Amino acid sequence: MSLPPDPVILRNAILAGPTNTFHVNGDLTPHSISSPGSDISVQKVKNLPGYKTPIFSGKDEQRLKVQAIAASKGFIPTELVPTEVKWFYSNLGVDDSYFQSETADAIADNILALYGAKLLAYVKHDPEKLVVDLEKVRDDGAVFIHTSPPGVTSKEGPGATCERRIDGWLDNSSPEKAFRLETYRSAGSISATASQQLRCYFLSKCQWVVPPTNSTGQPEQKTDIRTVSDRVFLERASENTLEIYQRVIWDVESRYGPVIEIFEVEGTLERRLVIGYKIGGTRHLFSALSELYHFYGLYSSRKYVEHFSNGITIISLYLNPMPHSQSPHIDHSILQIKKEASLLYCLPDNPFFGTKQITDTDPSLSAEILQGGGHAVQEATYAYAGWVFAQHFCNRLGPSYVALKNVLDESDPAQADVLNAIKTRFRQETFTRQSIMEVIVAYPQLIRMLYVHFAAIHYPPVNKQGLEPTLSYIRLQNETPLSDEDLYDRIRKTVSSKHELHVLESFLIFNKHVLKTNFYTPTKVAVSFRLSPAFLPESEYPKRPFGMFFVIGSEFRGFHVRFRDVARGGIRLVRSRGRENYSINQRSLFDENYALASTQDLKNKDIPEGGAKGTILPSLGANPRLCFEKYCDAMMDLLLEGVSPGIKEPIVDLCGKSELLFFGPDEGTADLMDWAALHARSRGAPWWKSFTTGKSASLLGGVPHDTYGMTSLSVRQYVLGIYKHLGIREKDVTKVQTGGPDGDLGSSECGHLCVPHGRLKASSDEILLSSDRTITVIDGSGVIHDPAGIDRNELVRLAKARKMISHFNRACLGKGGYVVLVEDQDVKLPSGEIVADGTEFRNTAHFRYKADLFVPCGGRPEAVNISNVSQMLDSELKPRYKYIVEGANLFITQQARLFLEKRKCILFKDSSANKGGVSCSSLDVLAGLSLNDDEHTNLMTFPNQPVAPPFYQSYVKDIQDKICQNASLEFSCIWKEHVRLGGTKSRTILSDELSTKINELQTELEASDLFDDIATRKAVLHQAIPQTLLAEVGWDTLLNRLPTAYQKALFSSWAASHFIYTYGINASAVNFFHFCRGLAA
Repeated sequence: MSLPPDPVILRNAILAGPTNTFHVNGDLTPHSISSPGSDISVQKVKNLPGYKTPIFSGKDEQRLKVQAIAASKGFIPTELVPTEVKWFYSNLGVDDSYFQSETADAIADNILALYGAKLLAYVKHDPEKLVVDLEKVRDDGAVFIHTSPPGVTSKEGPGATCERRIDGWLDNSSPEKAFRLETYRSAGSISATASQQLRCYFLSKCQWVVPPTNSTGQPEQKTDIRTVSDRVFLERASENTLEIYQRVIWDVESRYGPVIEIFEVEGTLERRLVIGYKIGGTRHLFSALSELYHFYGLYSSRKYVEHFSNGITIISLYLNPMPHSQSPHIDHSILQIKKEASLLYCLPDNPFFGTKQITDTDPSLSAEILQGGGHAVQEATYAYAGWVFAQHFCNRLGPSYVALKNVLDESDPAQADVLNAIKTRFRQETFTRQSIMEVIVAYPQLIRMLYVHFAAIHYPPVNKQGLEPTLSYIRLQNETPLSDEDLYDRIRKTVSSKHELHVLESFLIFNKHVLKTNFYTPTKVAVSFRLSPAFLPESEYPKRPFGMFFVIGSEFRGFHVRFRDVARGGIRLVRSRGRENYSINQRSLFDENYALASTQDLKNKDIPEGGAKGTILPSLGANPRLCFEKYCDAMMDLLLEGVSPGIKEPIVDLCGKSELLFFGPDEGTADLMDWAALHARSRGAPWWKSFTTGKSASLLGGVPHDTYGMTSLSVRQYVLGIYKHLGIREKDVTKVQTGGPDGDLGSSECGHLCVPHGRLKASSDEILLSSDRTITVIDGSGVIHDPAGIDRNELVRLAKARKMISHFNRACLGKGGYVVLVEDQDVKLPSGEIVADGTEFRNTAHFRYKADLFVPCGGRPEAVNISNVSQMLDSELKPRYKYIVEGANLFITQQARLFLEKRKCILFKDSSANKGGVSCSSLDVLAGLSLNDDEHTNLMTFPNQPVAPPFYQSYVKDIQDKICQNASLEFSCIWKEHVRLGGTKSRTILSDELSTKINELQTELEASDLFDDIATRKAVLHQAIPQTLLAEVGWDTLLNRLPTAYQKALFSSWAASHFIYTYGINASAVNFFHFCRGLAA
């Protein structure tokens, strides 16, 4: 574990001399590194142009034409035309690229415009007010020329928006249509009396040497730069530049994040910064980099942006120090820029950096409050992270809300509705994004002090003989990190209101609870933090999580919450339909994450992994897949030890031990699990095979829930359990379900457990047909209802084809039956009722019908809540459904469940009924941990094969058997306990108590020495581990491969769950003695 650096070492290192460099002899292979463990290396290159300067042979002839055109316009006095044209061609220092690409008419117009600007400046009696703004935009490129003082980011005039506009061409480039950029500063001044220089930008559409293809080629092959380049680039780039770019391309192909290199030009103070990354990996980076090097007193003589047809972008900046600058030496500045370019890549639109103003990417914030601040990138990134953190955790409800909650009766729909409204208003109005922003901007010195407090803990150890810390420390070198108490006292005495105090206090809370972060990792794609959840108020989060992760990227924010050390849960992409919906999702993101993880923990009661969940909120217009990929990579930065100097290095880890997370599919991420597993493998994660569940079966050995009806198996056990205990014949039961024949649960409930040909089929290779009378099916496409029962054969046909009810053959409808699709309007039902809007009808359809059984297999969370649950009652105030088995997660809220059970509805909640999927995923994880790479490939994968290996088929059968067994055991336990108590306690509460009891016992067992008893351990694990896996790998090998923490979790979860299932929720210590004695027998 790395420890925080000594402040004295930090200060001494800051004042140390520049870092050593190494030479490149014919190639770019480092021959000596600045220092062991250093994350920065500077390579030397010869003082030669990186690009060949084009020579326009027709320049003199063109100049004569331009002179004639300019004279014919009559704007410039005839005697001055030759002088103005000569100055423009010879003294201004404009590159020949401009003259070669422009027409004589366009050049003449620009000369006239320049002369007009001179006249305007003369009239104002100030030559320094001379402003030039020339542009020409075409479909295949653009030219921008404007006055530009070196080393300064313009806040007004053409220079204020030019590069931001150019970002649009660069950021939206793709292999199909890309633009390259050349930009340079003119060597001469505008005129003999004005010192201004011009900045010239030339955008041109890429013309590939070889047309791009969809094929990515073989992974082991290295791309030849000459086959993926633009024709003009190949003509102009020097051999040295081609060599540099070639190696950057190879590095980008082998990594996920950016590649950042520094080159020292021999004999000069010029430094060249080269940044490579995948096209679309970030946005607005080009313009943000200008502000970065200006911040450190540098200016650029030339800049290039090249795109390549294999999907890679390279930015090259030629940087020099400003003459007579008071900024740090360029050797310090360039290293700082390299470090901070990584943070800039993550958050290029950070409003707290320098004097940047917010843009149209975030119009909800007023521009007035975003000026000033003067923060360096590291401080600004910290401020941004604290800003987002405060948005989620400043808006706590406080003691007043808790007191009100204790007075009101939440089981009463009216009172619960009032409480929810107050809660929502508190969340929205107490601490808005803008009000938090105003506080941060108002107290820049306090933010710097808070940053120093953060950095003193998390800045990686400094090598005394190597690289110095960043220049953020130089700016604050006179600041001594304050203790928590002193810093809080300073904040309290400085701010002017409690509101401001709460905002800045949240930064201190953030600092105190960050256990590790990739903030200082040399290369990254998003900023991630591992947090201790100890700051969460118990009144709002009664069950404290084991751990939290907080991730921020330029396109998203995300959380991950888990309730045990060994935990698994899905990663959900939270989509937003518009700005208002995005704001709602933004406010509720963590609460949704917490609720999903908590529910998952209840569901995971009889598997080794505790409950976990991840949520990702993409910004409006962001690419959801890119957000997911960055989220995963940033999380891996905190799970994997950094061992690559200059790329991924050790971080300060206050957790004190390695952590392992298991991800699963959820809304919007089902097709991304393969990528996450393969990315984990590419980063060297030893646990890559088990990092994600829901992987493709044939390629990566995943066990898909839908293919084998895993979730349906557990739901089905509850349905059959109700029939058995009540003596009901299934064919006499009427049923309503949400989730159609196209879904996993829906298709199985419709009567089909489908399996691809040649693979293992559920229930002895037969189609499972339920014999109930389904009267209503509600899915994404609409509603189908038939009071006599929907035609079973037609439902099975749709289930086999995985098609929605919109494909239902309406000729199969009985008398009084109908189909209403979401796009329908003004549809007349058989009863004569007019349905005005099909979508609204679909969304509320489960409140219309009456049946024996309701099985929600799909739908949004909280579809039935305390505000609308009264609609689940008929005209006689009796539940519309006698029995409810909640197959969909969180479809019914806890309060609504209790409301229905009070009215004699037999209801089994989601965390009990639909746990088959998590059981399958758990055993998928077990296989990944137990099999080595070769075994996993041979036994669990079958690419291009119609039939799975025998081991795979046998293992899937073991999984199905365990799902059915566990579901049946839990159902029986809840049913018996409900009968024993005479119905005085609801099944919903019993389900929660059962889960809690098992989880608590599991925690106690993990902390005990029972696991150390070899005989008991072996007896438990032999029953917990599928026999197919035991027979193949062997007991001793399994123990060597499974992490000890996982073994303990597996042992404890099986023992705890089976003990409670056997002896009941109120089982005694004597019962446990007998249980353990039976295991060891």
